Amino acid sequence: MRQELLSLPKGLAEEVSRNLVMVARLIDEDPEQAYAYSRIALRLASRVAAVREAAGFAAYATQKYSEALAEFRAAKRMTGSVELWPVMADCERGLGRPERALAMAGEPEVQKLDKAGQVEMRLVAAGARRDMGELDAAIVTLQSPELASNTVQSWTARLRYAYADALLAAGREDEAREWFAKTLEADKDGATDASDRLAEIDGVEFVDAATPEEDADLDDLGDEDDEDEDDAEVAAAERAADQTEYYDEDDEEYEPVAGSEADVDLTDEVVVVEDDEREARDKA
Repeated sequence: MRQELLSLPKGLAEEVSRNLVMVARLIDEDPEQAYAYSRIALRLASRVAAVREAAGFAAYATQKYSEALAEFRAAKRMTGSVELWPVMADCERGLGRPERALAMAGEPEVQKLDKAGQVEMRLVAAGARRDMGELDAAIVTLQSPELASNTVQSWTARLRYAYADALLAAGREDEAREWFAKTLEADKDGATDASDRLAEIDGVEFVDAATPEEDADLDDLGDEDDEDEDDAEVAAAERAADQTEYYDEDDEEYEPVAGSEADVDLTDEVVVVEDDEREARDKA
């Protein structure tokens, strides 16, 4: 890509490069934003193959399959490379044309792909078979030396997962469980949900102690209780302060206002102190 960008004026190359970096950074987390950056790069340098490819993947990530296919075809024309062939076939699936994807799986371009590309093409072809309701054919399509190999490659987990999922869809639960387990062994990065699928087959349910909503309710309840306690303490303190402020030790008819236990304790304490002082004065 760097070599392709060198064909542009320096300032333009830097601007395009910045947008392509943002596409790569956001395509998994925020594909819509990545797509927006790709459109900027495309507007600036539509004759650069790397830009067309990046725009294709951004459109693909946002399920704009027609647009993605057009960009991939343009990139292929510019470079002559067939490495985008599997994702182009998958775009055909996305457009509801699985028969075209299946036809692409039989084209000479597939033989020019590296091992990873051929496995990817096999996955797309199996998906096309399932789209067409040919479940048994999809299972057979995935049966390959790569599936049987004990060596873990970058594609191993996805290939095993697709095979396990197809077996389960065909009602072959025991075999599906075996292959989901094998998927889990190969899936060191957690790229699949094989562990969840295994738990589902085994009838294991993971129940949280409390849902996020319940946690929020409990927090709110705790806050309300704290607020009620604070309000009660404030009210008691205010009532006690009022009684103390208007208490006249020479007023023999004074009676504390009936209230909470907190009010009584505070008032009694004040009265006892005053009575002790009177006795001391009388003895003097």
